[in-house]
Amino acid sequence: MAESRKPRGTGDVAGGDVAGGAPSARAAERLAPPPAGRRRLVLTMLRESGGPLGVIEIAERLDVHPNTVRFHLDALVDAGQIERVHAAPAGPGRPPLVFRARPGMDLAGPRNYRVLAEILAGSLATGPDPAARATEAGRAWGDALAAGRPAPEAAPTREEAVRELVGLLDDIGFAPEERSAGGDEQTGQPGQTGQIGLRHCPFLELVKTQGKVICPLHLGLMQGTMSALGSPVTVDRLEPFAEPDLCLAHLAAVRKEP
Repeated sequence: MAESRKPRGTGDVAGGDVAGGAPSARAAERLAPPPAGRRRLVLTMLRESGGPLGVIEIAERLDVHPNTVRFHLDALVDAGQIERVHAAPAGPGRPPLVFRARPGMDLAGPRNYRVLAEILAGSLATGPDPAARATEAGRAWGDALAAGRPAPEAAPTREEAVRELVGLLDDIGFAPEERSAGGDEQTGQPGQTGQIGLRHCPFLELVKTQGKVICPLHLGLMQGTMSALGSPVTVDRLEPFAEPDLCLAHLAAVRKEP
């Protein structure tokens, strides 16, 4: 019986929103692109107004029709950049709706995760045995990702484990494809059980400058995932750019302790 995990949300290299704070990684993936043109003017006006504004007031300031303002306000509300509130009562009847910018940093502001990735990769590349450090970091990453997926009731078969790994790699953006076991039979190495082709590298720019840690990181990711799944096979080695547009992950049976 495989060790239960919470529900979802050694080889060689050849060659939820956070309330009141910064958005989570999953929330960041849902962010709308930054507003442009008149919509940007509406958002800027609300940020600089010092208080909520109504549709008519915004329309008069921009010299546009109120329906145009309503269209942009609805889009900004849907993007989570502004919010509707009720104005202070000024007499009988329901107070009118007004709009204000949401507090905090702009959720649709520019991002530069590539710089962060370059810094982290550079940190892994320093010190002794950077490939081993990167592989261990990848294993931890794979273990965490596997823990966020539905836990099987029993240890998976080879086919189930490979299917799960392919699905995870596809989610990350590797464009994986399972290949027949025949590809490894030609090597004459015992225990080979097939390959997974990777048609895309989501960190391709970093491979050009930090390949000595990025490729081991990917190897560790796959190994950590298979280990967390209790898979009977693992990724024995990763062959970067076996073809100009293809990296190969070589599968092998898990070696059992004597």
